[in-house]
Amino acid sequence: MSRYHLEDQPFKLLDESMATYKDLKLPCSATINENYLEPLETEIASAFDEGYEAVKKLDELRLFQWAGKLLYGVIFNEVQSGIKQQYAQGEEFNISQSIIHKFAHLHLMLQSLNLPIVLEDFKPFSLFLFKVDNNENEFGYRDEINTLTFSLRIKDFGLIICMQDNGANRHYHRETLEKIKDKMLHPIQFEEFSGRVFYSAYLFNRLPEYNILPVDDQLYIEAMPLRGMSSKPLFDHWVNKIYGQVLESFWKNWGFLLLEIIKDPEHPMSFLFDADDNFINAGAIELPR
Repeated sequence: MSRYHLEDQPFKLLDESMATYKDLKLPCSATINENYLEPLETEIASAFDEGYEAVKKLDELRLFQWAGKLLYGVIFNEVQSGIKQQYAQGEEFNISQSIIHKFAHLHLMLQSLNLPIVLEDFKPFSLFLFKVDNNENEFGYRDEINTLTFSLRIKDFGLIICMQDNGANRHYHRETLEKIKDKMLHPIQFEEFSGRVFYSAYLFNRLPEYNILPVDDQLYIEAMPLRGMSSKPLFDHWVNKIYGQVLESFWKNWGFLLLEIIKDPEHPMSFLFDADDNFINAGAIELPR
């Protein structure tokens, strides 16, 4: 917050009230904070200070725990705000069961910070990390609470995490990833890929389930098959017009409008790939960073 002068930056909560970053607080025992959260924050901060190469060396679970705690803190404050608003209006607070399901499982996975939890042969998340040619003081943060998706673009890297998909979104974008992994991205290219991931997270139509088995002092968590009893694909149908609306939002800094983006409805505008589906080198993009 200090590095990017965020303490007093205002933003709007879901109930339309305004808050600043320094207003956000998450209840936590002193012991857990001192023994587990502070070391995590120190480890992540040190890597972020160095940049992409150091972040790449981090254990992905640690990045998930850090981002998950951050997103869970935002969720907690949003829900608290919603409860107060409904109470003031004499109404009972309502929240969808699917959202509660996701929040509960995110909370369970975050216990891996301080409890001997073993995730058996799976990751509860999809994580994407890229080297990005950002402006020096760039701070790009975005989250989507309904899908538990997070992105951060700072220093010389960009990070995207889908918190509760058991790796489904990473598999969904595997062909694109093969073409762009290890490439330096222009910020607009990173935002394009972020738009793809945020949209696919919205199309993901499963609620992951888990078997939880205590063995001695450890807690084993096993992921149930995502397909379950349904023959329906894991992702709903991709609609370019809706994807174009997502891109318009993600490309706000560059001022592209929906009509430009989906001028050819079958082939929305892209800065990642040319007409022959070849990767566009970041240095060839003549746009401000």
